[in-house]
Amino acid sequence: MKQIKKKLANNLSRVREEIASACSRSGREPSKVTLVVVTKSVGLEVIRALIELGQVELGENRAQALVKRAAMLEELSQRAKQAALGGQGRPEALPPVRWHMVGHLQRNKVAMVLNCSGIIHSVDSLRLAEDIDTKAGKQNKSVDVLMEVNCSGESSKYGIIPAAVNHLAEQFATLEHLRLIGLMTMGPLAEDPENSRLAFVRLRELLEDMHHERYVDKNCRHLSMGTTQDYTVAIEEGATMVRVGRALFEGL
Repeated sequence: MKQIKKKLANNLSRVREEIASACSRSGREPSKVTLVVVTKSVGLEVIRALIELGQVELGENRAQALVKRAAMLEELSQRAKQAALGGQGRPEALPPVRWHMVGHLQRNKVAMVLNCSGIIHSVDSLRLAEDIDTKAGKQNKSVDVLMEVNCSGESSKYGIIPAAVNHLAEQFATLEHLRLIGLMTMGPLAEDPENSRLAFVRLRELLEDMHHERYVDKNCRHLSMGTTQDYTVAIEEGATMVRVGRALFEGL
């Protein structure tokens, strides 16, 4: 496990350096970009190592996986506390994790996700937003969400069309337990990260227009865009959240 953690630390350092370089090229501060590590391809021990290395913003593409992994981490923490109470060692002080739901969310999975996710990136319809609002109200909480926009125009991708963004933002604003904090998109699947730039520019311009026309307030400021294949381009175009998985787990 020590070798895995060492390799993971090196990969994490490399990704953070690339984030810093992309920020430098675009005149931005690295602190303005949140790295969300998507953990779908790794096990609990790797996730635990990530947390021990200070990476506490974690994401999942599937609702069931998010709930399962959050529960496993909670069980790990409880076992450590019980061992400490039994005189078998000190509690393991893992910092709290903020789980991001980054993949497509079905309406029948909303309640389970709200139990453990701090933010949902993939709200792509009013019906889904209304379900989140209703179930969040029952749990007496407010939920941070991002509106997913299909900026690439690919039929295989989820997300609303850009022309519907302002209208949907107005409707989101009527929902008491939902806070719209930004927009999310996926770049086209391509080997060249430059192929994603146009989609990222489009998302940034949409958010700028929303502010100019006063469809949203200052709290709606995030752009969740960029994955392993194109996160540096996304940062150059204004991403405040990047969703990276494969680049961190190479060689493990």
